[in-house]
Amino acid sequence: MNRWKALIILGMAQFLMVLDASVMNVSISQLVIDFDTEVTAIQAVITLYTLVMAAFMITGGKLGDMFGRRRVFAGGLVVYGVGSALTAVAPTLGVLALGWSVIEGFGAALVLPALAALVASTYQGRDRAVAYGVIGGLAGAGIAVGPLLGGWVTTYLTWRLVFAGEAVLVVVILLLIRWIAPQPAPAIRPRLDLGGVLLSVAGLALVVLAVLQSSSWGWLQPRNPPFTVFGFSPTVFVIALGLVLLYLLRLWEDHRADPLVRFSLFRIPSLRSGLLMLFSQNVILLGLFFAIPLYLQVVLGLNAFETGLRLLPVSVTMLVAALSGPALNRFASPRTVVRTGLLVLFAATLWLLGTIKPELDDLSFALAMALLGLGMGLLASQLGNVVQSSVGESERSEVGGLQYTAQNLGSSLGTALIGAIVISALAAAFTAALAKDPVVSQTVRQQAGIQIESGLNFVPADQAAAALAKTSIPPEEADAVVSAYRTAQLNGLKVAVLAAAGITLAGFPFTRRLPATRSGDGRVPARNRGTPPGGRGDSTEQHEELS
Repeated sequence: MNRWKALIILGMAQFLMVLDASVMNVSISQLVIDFDTEVTAIQAVITLYTLVMAAFMITGGKLGDMFGRRRVFAGGLVVYGVGSALTAVAPTLGVLALGWSVIEGFGAALVLPALAALVASTYQGRDRAVAYGVIGGLAGAGIAVGPLLGGWVTTYLTWRLVFAGEAVLVVVILLLIRWIAPQPAPAIRPRLDLGGVLLSVAGLALVVLAVLQSSSWGWLQPRNPPFTVFGFSPTVFVIALGLVLLYLLRLWEDHRADPLVRFSLFRIPSLRSGLLMLFSQNVILLGLFFAIPLYLQVVLGLNAFETGLRLLPVSVTMLVAALSGPALNRFASPRTVVRTGLLVLFAATLWLLGTIKPELDDLSFALAMALLGLGMGLLASQLGNVVQSSVGESERSEVGGLQYTAQNLGSSLGTALIGAIVISALAAAFTAALAKDPVVSQTVRQQAGIQIESGLNFVPADQAAAALAKTSIPPEEADAVVSAYRTAQLNGLKVAVLAAAGITLAGFPFTRRLPATRSGDGRVPARNRGTPPGGRGDSTEQHEELS
């Protein structure tokens, strides 16, 4: 049991990091009331959190190499706890943004890369595979449990208690931090590449910002952007600028003796495939977790707590499947397990398609969500271990930064992409339905077309009906418009879930370089590991961290 003490601490930290964002997402309406603001302002706070976390993730990994992983892990928790406490007592929206978006976001960027490296350095062989299964399962559980916990606390108490509880949990973790043994560190402390930090932060921030704002800015046709470029939405141009800065980062790092990121790491096949699969996994998971709550809350009218209850099967099966990794590796290679997980995910998305109806079939929906969790858990049982086992001890903090950067980019793109697909499919289906309905006049069709061009929102059909009741449109015609909108909502959601199924299939080519050899002890086979050209292996590190 003693050997799992460190995993208890690391698992608590992982759950805490993921729980935070999912709780905030279901508290939006109450935050709008408490701070007397608009939904867009709260969404901006949530966007800023993701932005800060993604932008500083690589830097956080490098700081772990410089000062010791356990020390940076503890320091990041302190920062995160301060942010949580400030958020719990935030009197204004500005303080909320400072505490949650900035301070907590930066704290998470310090904690997560160090956490990934600490798991790898604390456990070996089969124990490491078990540990990464637990971490992956808890990450998924946090995403699914967050709406349930956040919905209940927000509905019956106050959202502030969640963040106060997080601060208390941080104190508990810090009191038990000695359960994690001191970790090896280089004899010579590397220097922080400030030029690389600036380029990576700016490049990643621009890419993530543009992706997150794409739903409100539009991808090419401008919807509501702060500015336009040659008459087009700035989304693609901001992404392009971010990619240019990341390319300049690569040129800069190639000439550095002590770079922030060694791009030679990407020459390791299993690492490259693992990162791509982590990216794909989060695109699918967060995309579905955007679309499914829309169905449950906006279409069916369930509250946050009821929504969370129906997402619970994902948590249970994902955690169980994630823990099965070492046992599965006795009979199947990581590549086979991941491919099986993708097939299960594909089946789950097709099943979900059949459950999106005007009335919810609770049993069928619960089974589909359980199957979704099973597929995600199979991926989680392998990918963290594959990524960290692909490199030597000296690269693990750096790879931890890359790992969570890939996951955050996938989460951002998944939410934005599926969100854009939902709105686009909704507009197309609504337009087509109005065109076919003889009850709807040409004048109303034209008015609807103008509204769609200016930006169609995914709102409850009853709200749309109430708005139409205040106009001069005849009741029969208004009913026809609302009926068309209800049908279009379901069609839009089905298209989004179908897109997630397509992304799942598109992930198969990324699995080609994953380890293809069974390993009874859960390790990645030696021939699938490697030290990048110019890199250092485990043998160079013989010094203990001073912490």
